[in-house]
Parts: sequence; structure tokens; C-alpha cells
Amino acid sequence: MAVKRLSILGSTGSIGTQTLDVVRSHPELFQVVALAANTSDEALERQIEEFHPVVAVLVDKKAAKLLRERYRGKTEILSSEDGLHIAATCGEADTVVTSMVGFAGLAPTLAALQAGKTIALANKETLVVAGELVMTLAKEKGVSILPVDSEHCALFQCLQGERRDAVERLILTASGGPFRGKSTEDLKSVTVADCLKHPTWSMGKKITVDSATLVNKGLEIIEAHWLYDVPYENIEVAVHPQSIVHSMVEFRDGAVMAQLGLPDMRLPIQYALTYPSREPANFGRMDFKTRMSLSFEPPDMKTFRGLALAYESGKAGGIMPCVLNGANEEAVAAFLAGRIGFLDIYDCIERALGEQENVSQPSFETLCEADARARAFVRGFWEHKEV
Repeated sequence: MAVKRLSILGSTGSIGTQTLDVVRSHPELFQVVALAANTSDEALERQIEEFHPVVAVLVDKKAAKLLRERYRGKTEILSSEDGLHIAATCGEADTVVTSMVGFAGLAPTLAALQAGKTIALANKETLVVAGELVMTLAKEKGVSILPVDSEHCALFQCLQGERRDAVERLILTASGGPFRGKSTEDLKSVTVADCLKHPTWSMGKKITVDSATLVNKGLEIIEAHWLYDVPYENIEVAVHPQSIVHSMVEFRDGAVMAQLGLPDMRLPIQYALTYPSREPANFGRMDFKTRMSLSFEPPDMKTFRGLALAYESGKAGGIMPCVLNGANEEAVAAFLAGRIGFLDIYDCIERALGEQENVSQPSFETLCEADARARAFVRGFWEHKEV
């Protein structure tokens, strides 16, 4: 395959660093031309020294200033949202890896699409918040959106060569997180440390909490709806504690296709970056000579209400998925800071959804306003709770 030139947004985070692992393993296939991070100036500096991008961005202006004062190389150091826009639209890049966390990834992803870049999508919030806008723009520009999430990459692989009208159901698997089988009463006293002990995946703090609440799986349902144009009624979740089956597709004749692999994000990252080619990899391999059990169970949507709220928001459409996401991001930040309890996350989301009137076919500006209102509502919720 021809060398792919990458712009990696969120390069110091979990997905960004694993993307660079893939680049290291195939230096003949990839060239890093742009890197962007939020505040991690020292980590970004190490990446610059190793990969020598044309441009590197720290959104935080103070962090960028510190880096400029130290750095003496040829890479141009930029800052702020303007710098992020330049990284997303970098003329030297043909593929943009969008691995920023949360709503912040939407604007640069839209900019990259507008510039005609192929998107390796690791920022699920982009489609949750603005699925219609994003997919319409991608179609207009003739741009591919290749999923990096393990579940959506699994669905993508299962659908290769298949007619979409033959699809009966998409089945997203979920590990169940650290609290699988717990009751609402059990969850009243869980701590941040408890949440961050994920049984099978190593991820950033925010997504690990989302996995514990099952909100992450809800966001993935909305993402799958937009990626594969499948009604919500035909998208289901199966709890699969082993995290070996990454997702499944059931076809109208009853056949089920599944993608299996060890829980290693480098595999879906590499597949997205090398598609349609499959390249060798030194990732771990499953050993079928040893005894292995794969189990599945339905999710407990009564206890883990975030999943039910995501279904409701997705079906409502308009700004509601945006409100869901904004409220969740703010609530998780408050939980990680010790300001609210675990179960308060659900209350924040549910009440924020009830506070806003829906708007169909929202513009980017309308979505930004809805996101801001959701966050302000949640901040008011936990500030009042503290009093």
C-alpha cells in the first residue's frame, strides 16, 4: 500500500499513543505530518522529537508557550483552536485520526471533512452529537469515515462484501465494566478508584467511567446508527465479559458474523489506517489450544440507566443526543473531581434532557448552544448538591 500521511488529533491520549505504536511497527507505511494535544507539552515534545511532524499543536496556550521556549527543531508549534484547525486540515495529510475526547473533537473533524481528508474516527462523540451533519458532509465531499472503536471496526469487518439490505441486527458487545451484576444499592457508594478498575480494557479516565455507567455503550449505539444507517430498533447490546467478541451482525437468514480478537486497540487502529489492506502485526494472538469460554447476557438497563437514556435520545434525534453527551461529559468530570456520586451521573443526564426543547436538523451553532446549556445545567446541579 502507498504511504499514508497522518494527522493525529489527541496524540498524547490513549488512542493517540496506540496509533503511534502502530506507526512505529510500520514505518514504511506511515508518515506523521501533524500532531495535536491539549495540555501535555512534555509528552508532545517527545513525540515531535521521534516523528518530526510538519506542525504540532497544543490547544492550551500556556502549554504551547512552554514548549516553544524549549523546542529548537523544525516543527512549527501552534496553539489554540486555530492551531487545531490547521492540524485537521494540514495540506500534507491525507488521513486524520480524530482521537480527541468528547465534544471538542467535533469542530476539527468537520474541518477535516471539509478539506476532503479521510477520517479514522476514534471520537464517537462527533457522530453522537452531529451524526446527520457529519454523514451528510462526508457524502458531499466523497470522504470515507473509517471506524476505530473496536465495536464499530468489528461491525465494519463483518459487513465487508455483504448487502446492507440483508442486515437484520447489529449486536454491540459490552464488557459490563467493573460493576457488572451490581444493584443500584451497591452503586451508591462506589468510588472513582472503583470505576477505574476496568476488568479487560486499559483506557483513559473519562471513557473508563463511561464504560462503568454503560453510557459509553449508549454512545456507541448512536454512532452505529449513523455509520451503518440501521434503525435503533435493530441495534442491540450483549454483555460479553471476556471482551473477545467485539461485535456481531445478524443477517436476515439468521446467520451471525462476529469479529473476535484480544482486547487490544492497536488492532482496530491498524485496520482503519491500512484499509482495505490487511497488514502483518505483532499484536497478541488468541490461543485456541487452551480452554476458553465465551458468555453473553442482556444488559441491566434499569440499574445502568445511561444505556436506556441513550436509546431514548437517539430515537428522539435533533439536539437530544448532543444534550445527552454534554450532560454526561460535565457529570463525569464532576464525578472524577469528587463533586458528585456515581449515580448522580444518571440524574444529571436525565434532568438535562428534560430541560431542553428538541430542535430537528440542528445547525452546528445550534448544537454548540445545546451543548453549552447542558453543561451549565449540570454545573448548577452539582453546585446546588454541594450546598
